[in-house]
Amino acid sequence: MYGKTLPHHISDSNRRIIETSGPSRRVYQVWKGSNKFFLGGRLIFGPDARSLVLTISLIVVPVILFAIFVSQKLVNEFHHYGTLIIAITLIFAAYDIILLFLTSSRDPGIVPRNAHPPEPTDNGNISPGLCADWQGSHGGSSSLPPTKDVFVNGIIIKVKYCNTCMLYRPPRCSHCSICNNCVERFDHHCPWVGQCIGRRNYHLFFMFMFSTTILCLYVFAFCWVNLKKIMEAYECSLWAAVLKSPVSGILVIYTFIATWFVGGLTAFHLYLICTNQTTYENFRYRYDGKMNPYNHGCIHNVKEVLFSSVPKSMNNFRAKVKEDSAGFTSSRSLGRVVSPDMPKTSLDLESGGKRHTVAAEELEDIQSQFEIGASERCDTQPPHSNWPGDKGNWEITHDIEALAAEFGMEHGYGDTGNTRGIP
Repeated sequence: MYGKTLPHHISDSNRRIIETSGPSRRVYQVWKGSNKFFLGGRLIFGPDARSLVLTISLIVVPVILFAIFVSQKLVNEFHHYGTLIIAITLIFAAYDIILLFLTSSRDPGIVPRNAHPPEPTDNGNISPGLCADWQGSHGGSSSLPPTKDVFVNGIIIKVKYCNTCMLYRPPRCSHCSICNNCVERFDHHCPWVGQCIGRRNYHLFFMFMFSTTILCLYVFAFCWVNLKKIMEAYECSLWAAVLKSPVSGILVIYTFIATWFVGGLTAFHLYLICTNQTTYENFRYRYDGKMNPYNHGCIHNVKEVLFSSVPKSMNNFRAKVKEDSAGFTSSRSLGRVVSPDMPKTSLDLESGGKRHTVAAEELEDIQSQFEIGASERCDTQPPHSNWPGDKGNWEITHDIEALAAEFGMEHGYGDTGNTRGIP
């Protein structure tokens, strides 16, 4: 019953409609954002992931110089403690690189896109003039207002509609123009890590900055100690000591500048954590005289941001998806093009992806259309005619026959041996 092959005279377009074994791809392979994926979708980076090479170099190169040119003098001076100093430096640097990699390669909290815009709802807080301006700016094609109000801890917050992701962004969510994704608790897009900083990787980002600051202070301190030991040994000035150990002098200047940069950024984010703000909120809103609805006190804020459990990613980038090879499924047999705005039952019927959901009433409609087409053909042209002008109609009729036959076989209608699908 199910082993019969499709009729050979069916057109290629409708053969794609009937066949259900389409190409199976992974989510990361059809991802609409600007992200870069590695290891089969297990790692997700931003589009500027190449900046990681520069960031890693700025960390690794000074540590290598410190280990080669400064460590030997520290070992000679402090003996076993000198070896421990170098070991701690290398461990700190490795820990810093791991934090950088985890921050950059993790889903920051991307909100999945909608396939279709949400249904218009009654938003009582939207003024008619604002809604009219919205419809006018979008050609009147959408009745969705640009914002709607939600309550957060008893305070009204306006959430915006994202035209790219076709959803109302959750509170504290923003669309990153670089990664082309909506990100939960969006803080900023960091070019140094090549990734958005959001809800799922903010704590890693803060730990990376903090550990980098400690590493800079550590190298700065022991380079300065090395210069002081040279000054005492040779009873010379600081400049003379720098000439005897130029790498120590270079690292002192480098780590001093880096400490001000990274340390200042760490202090700023520590303030944001204590007040439960994001960089985006601080620079754009600054809560002009308004109460911050997310601030619950310093201790609770630190616990929430740094010590709360990381939510599971809303995206399974390795999941398999069925992709329509044509994008828009062309249906010559029914004389129209299937668009995303059509009802779901019609799309299921013509795309071939969900043919099993067709109800018996819809199958009867297909058979009735076939009968009408067959009767019109019999009335308007002689049997077995194959006029060039009617070639398209002849092919359309055969396609309807094939569709009716296929659906008839699957749902048990009609005679299985009759390829025309007529009872």
